[in-house]
Amino acid sequence: MSEYLAHSAKDGIAEQTYRQHVSEVLRMAREYAKRAAAYSPLGPLLLAAVEYAAAYHDLGKLDDDNQTVLRTGSKGSLPVKHWDAGTAYLLTDSKRWANLIGAFLVACHHKGLLSLPDEQVRGPDMFREASAKGSTALGLSGYLAVHAAEIGVGVSEQDWKGKAATPLFMRMALSCLVDADHTDTARHYGNVVPEGDMPLAAEQRLLALDQYVDGLTTDDNSRKERDEVRRQVYDACRTAQPNEGGMIACDSPVGTGKTTAVMAHLLKAAKEKGLRRVFVVLPFTNIIDQSVDVYRKALVLDGEESERVVAAHHHKAEFEEEANRAFSFLWNAPITVTTAVQFFETLASKHPATLRKLHQLAGSAIFIDEAHAALPAHLWPQAWKWLQELVKDWGCYIVMASGSLTRFWEFEEFSAPPARLAELVSLDVRSSAMHTETSRITYRIKNEAHSLTDLCDWIVQLPGPRLVILNTVQSAAAVARELAGAEQKNRQKVEHLSTALAPIDRKGVLERVKKRLGDKNDTDWTLVATSCVEAGVDLSFQSAAREMCSLVSTIQTAGRVNRSGEFGTCELWSFRIKASELLREHPAFTVSSRILADLYEKGHVSPYYCKEAMRREVRDRNRGRCEDDPIVKAEKKREFPEVDEKFKVIDSNTITVVVDDDLRQRLERRERVEPFELQQKSINIYSSKERTYGVAPIHGFEKLYRWTLKYDDFLGYMAGVLPLTNFADNCCI
Repeated sequence: MSEYLAHSAKDGIAEQTYRQHVSEVLRMAREYAKRAAAYSPLGPLLLAAVEYAAAYHDLGKLDDDNQTVLRTGSKGSLPVKHWDAGTAYLLTDSKRWANLIGAFLVACHHKGLLSLPDEQVRGPDMFREASAKGSTALGLSGYLAVHAAEIGVGVSEQDWKGKAATPLFMRMALSCLVDADHTDTARHYGNVVPEGDMPLAAEQRLLALDQYVDGLTTDDNSRKERDEVRRQVYDACRTAQPNEGGMIACDSPVGTGKTTAVMAHLLKAAKEKGLRRVFVVLPFTNIIDQSVDVYRKALVLDGEESERVVAAHHHKAEFEEEANRAFSFLWNAPITVTTAVQFFETLASKHPATLRKLHQLAGSAIFIDEAHAALPAHLWPQAWKWLQELVKDWGCYIVMASGSLTRFWEFEEFSAPPARLAELVSLDVRSSAMHTETSRITYRIKNEAHSLTDLCDWIVQLPGPRLVILNTVQSAAAVARELAGAEQKNRQKVEHLSTALAPIDRKGVLERVKKRLGDKNDTDWTLVATSCVEAGVDLSFQSAAREMCSLVSTIQTAGRVNRSGEFGTCELWSFRIKASELLREHPAFTVSSRILADLYEKGHVSPYYCKEAMRREVRDRNRGRCEDDPIVKAEKKREFPEVDEKFKVIDSNTITVVVDDDLRQRLERRERVEPFELQQKSINIYSSKERTYGVAPIHGFEKLYRWTLKYDDFLGYMAGVLPLTNFADNCCI
């Protein structure tokens, strides 16, 4: 008889045997679990559960009916759900924790994490596939005999007597299994696979960072005071001892160099604690390129490839479909710069493709930058619990930082009991930085609402260069187009930046904006953007206007104005819009903008009142204690699908759409494409807009689409969407 198969022949590539696949998945999963386990008191349980799951995850593929399909290469699903057999076998000794968790992992490695309460009420059918039970009952002993001959893996007799597995543990364990499974499959079919681990080399990179920061000092007298503040902040972070509790706060005003200062502290912590990675978590996608550029200049050692040392994770790129798995973004670089959406939604996920990268997080130093903007308030109770668990159970070290840090963990609505974090920067250094901050900005408000035309007429009267921030992607594009004028006759007077642009084009806009800001004779122009530029971007305009949003967003926007005090004292205006087909209000900011208006009336617009503004917003929404939060309750009960559904930073499913035609053609020709390039030349849109915008699937790829409307490097995909909106607004019958 021919050898047993795990995967069929496809696209000219030979089949993969069961022995090859399962042996390699077992090897890799064991290695992934071993690395994560080194940082966890739950390590022995993780190793045992992952080993059992990896060994038996494909046991049901040995069924005769499944083997017939695998040998013929027929398309479609296997006739017998192949995960049921491994689940059934491991459940035969379900009183042992490792076996029970292993059974759960096998049952979930394709479908995603199940609701444990729903499964428990099924009694003896828990985790099982009803359609496969008959086949499993008849064939299990035969499958096991073949498996023993092919793999030769027995079950360890060691059992776990310690702490029970948490929901985050389940996600970590599934991550180890799925990453090994997906990686081996991608490698077999000749796709791009993640390269081996590159060491963090924390001590060497810290020395390189010191040299980089030493080279930033200038002879510009106008920047002398600001440079001194930045040096004080860097030295404070560089010399501070890592906090024994595993978490620390960094409250330092905008423009004081947190990008490099906090990295210095994290590298020092990594060196002393033996950590293996650094994660930088940012609130907005466009900040990524700026931070990545800094880190690649400062941290890459001689002879290293910068893309492998510092990885940029712009937007969602996780694919369940076998043909697309090679494009999934993995957190396997020494330093990964990602967004709060990707970071926290990964912690919340039930989906195998999303969780695939999670195990890399164990033993990491984590920088939550601009923490105030990382998440909507209602998601912080459970997110805070996950951060605490990463410290306690997975050996992580975390810095919570912001230029206007709102210590939400001190509220009972977010933490039980309310927490206190040590401070990374001393009070003296913070006071010195704050003094510099208060002398450069005046906050003003326009109470009347503006139409599109009125708003643009007012904007161009502000001192330039000027920054204007709108609350929605469509509003920003509409204002940019209006300022550019008919046939874009004033195009040279406006730049536009939002997630309507693919990352490669956003990077081009930022580079052009920085160049224009450096030209003292180029002043009569406007950058129109979304909140993606309000934090973490090293830009300095002479004036700014921001649509009413929140106090924290207003303070952050001020960090993009007169950044080094080069313009004396400047103004930041808050304004309202008249909603229309083109200008869209953002419903999420109704409460926070009302509170901001009240703070303006009382003269309380300053960083000092950020904590009070958040307290008012939270209590205005009638939030209870954190333990009463519905996501916290669902997580505690291990309702994985419910947590995945409710924990959404962006409250909608999105799809990945390629906007570059050359890339689309290469994909269809099955040419080798790196995940990085796919990230750079694609956008994410709401899946609900798939038909409205007319996106089309890319031939040969499920869940990967191409843009069919107009796209350009000025308005991005809104170049195609705004004309549709105009038509809907103006057409008649």
